[in-house]
Amino acid sequence: MSDTFLIPVLASGLAFLSILALCLGLSGYLKGRQRLSRISDRIAGRGSRPGLGPDETGDARHSARKGRTRGAFLSGFKNLGERIKPKNERDLDKGGLSLTRAGFRGENALVVFWGIKCALAVVMGLSLASVRFLTPLKTPAPLMAVGVTLFALIGFYLPEIWLKLRISKRKIRILHVLPDALDLLVVCVESGMGLDQALSRVGREIRLAGPELSEEMKVLNLELRAGKMRREALKNLALRVGLEDMNSLVTMLIQADAFGASVADTLRVYSDALRVRRYQRAEEIAAKLPVKLLFPLVLFILPALFVVILGPAGIQLMQIFAKIQ
Repeated sequence: MSDTFLIPVLASGLAFLSILALCLGLSGYLKGRQRLSRISDRIAGRGSRPGLGPDETGDARHSARKGRTRGAFLSGFKNLGERIKPKNERDLDKGGLSLTRAGFRGENALVVFWGIKCALAVVMGLSLASVRFLTPLKTPAPLMAVGVTLFALIGFYLPEIWLKLRISKRKIRILHVLPDALDLLVVCVESGMGLDQALSRVGREIRLAGPELSEEMKVLNLELRAGKMRREALKNLALRVGLEDMNSLVTMLIQADAFGASVADTLRVYSDALRVRRYQRAEEIAAKLPVKLLFPLVLFILPALFVVILGPAGIQLMQIFAKIQ
């Protein structure tokens, strides 16, 4: 690759990483301030209330300003996503399910996601195209067109990769806390609680250990309170989580409810099986560890050992050959 093309690519890549880091930092800051903003808005309202000092009023106004800025960004992404979102209902349902499994349940989550994809593609494409005009290097137009198209495609599909990684991490966290939640569910059912009440209680108890599973159980409880049948609510829970273990648990609960079997015995048996399965997964990860350590061992550790062990001998051999000559 020639320097004429390498320098613009590096410059555009650095520009994109800077913009991405800025966006991630702003998103994390706004997310951390979201709860404080809601509390401050409730206290201050739209203006200052009697009994609030100037510091509290200023914080409330600052939080409200941050909320308006975030709402403006989301509104822009929403308007952009409305124009480019897929028209096929099947694609819409698939995209909405992926966002739900990632933890985004907003009404406009899918539209905003498509708007972010389009905006990121435009930003990455323009960041590379601007290098042609901001640097004295003149890149051939066909090569620049290929680079801009490639960067735009990367920016368009980068949120998809991030979404898949988020879904995978969320599934792992739910899978780790599921056996403990089942144990609590067994204790609640054996103490005389109904299944619906036990699910609600377990969802509250595991809020700190497993916030993702607690949130899913909260949605399940809301569906049951809204009048949805337990069978349908449990199926929706398995669909939102997307785990094979959760699908099996839901199937067992539906069958136990249909045939009148003991829910406590069913949960106890499945909890034991789930713990055995978790132990087997841990053994599988441990068995893969030597293979994963092979590459860093060969690339980084063994060369350093060779230098330490054979280095002095090599120096002595060089001195001996120098004397012979």
